[in-house]
Amino acid sequence: MDLHHLRLLRELGDRGSVAAVARAMHITPSAVSQQLRSLQRSARVPLTERRGRRLVLTEAGRALAGAAIEVATALDRAGRAVDAYLDDPAAPVTVAAFHSAGLTYFGPLLARADLPPVRCSDEDVAQAAFPALAADYDLVLAHRLAHSPPWPADRLTVVPLVHEPLYVALPAGHRLATQESLTAADVAGEPWICVHEGFPLEGVLTAVAAAAGRPLQIVHRVNEFTVVTAIVAAGGGLALLPGYTSPPHPGVLLRPLADLPAGRHIDVLTRPESLHRVAVRTVLGALREIAAEPGRLPRA
Repeated sequence: MDLHHLRLLRELGDRGSVAAVARAMHITPSAVSQQLRSLQRSARVPLTERRGRRLVLTEAGRALAGAAIEVATALDRAGRAVDAYLDDPAAPVTVAAFHSAGLTYFGPLLARADLPPVRCSDEDVAQAAFPALAADYDLVLAHRLAHSPPWPADRLTVVPLVHEPLYVALPAGHRLATQESLTAADVAGEPWICVHEGFPLEGVLTAVAAAAGRPLQIVHRVNEFTVVTAIVAAGGGLALLPGYTSPPHPGVLLRPLADLPAGRHIDVLTRPESLHRVAVRTVLGALREIAAEPGRLPRA
């Protein structure tokens, strides 16, 4: 049964005539009659009957009109419950982030006293898997390379946070440590630590190999930058590390690639309907403020 048809039935019972219903609903009397006939087809007994020139409700019609009141009341109550949920500034907000973004943003986010409860999760996934996380979390911090395909904006809202440069990480005592910048040819012959296949930074190493005209020697595959930094410091190879979300280490230096500028976008992905919630918008605003803080600049 159509809710609008039920409302017309109720209005007929309250107002007493098709003409009065038509005036109240701003439609024609013929439209009222047509929609009541449509409702009648879904009922097993007559809902209306002629009494002289007037159309009135039968006993079954009055029973259904009464039920229509209950339906309208329940829907109004449901709508108010949704409004209260959307407008609740203290409703918990779930945030997912890849490891280095979690390291950078989760602490400052949780330290703010002006935010609703934030529930943090780490999600270290391949680049193509980030959009699907928006089904499970209110806000998803995702990263992609500067020249990789954009996120699916037809089904997600994408809020850019920052563009972060990527640097070559090398031990402080490495033969290249005295150079202010490096080239693909400088580093192509070194052993490398790479992320797992499908993760964003892998594409930069592919570009380095192409620019140098030789394949790279990948000796370790590690996603966690804290571990990568420790391996670099121990002399286990070179690596690509982001400019400010990678953990600092006294034994590791970061150098830019002069002939192959590399960077990644850090964005927040969310379903459009999530932004109807006041609490989600508040946390998103806080993430943007944290990203814009003067002290959070790329380091070399």
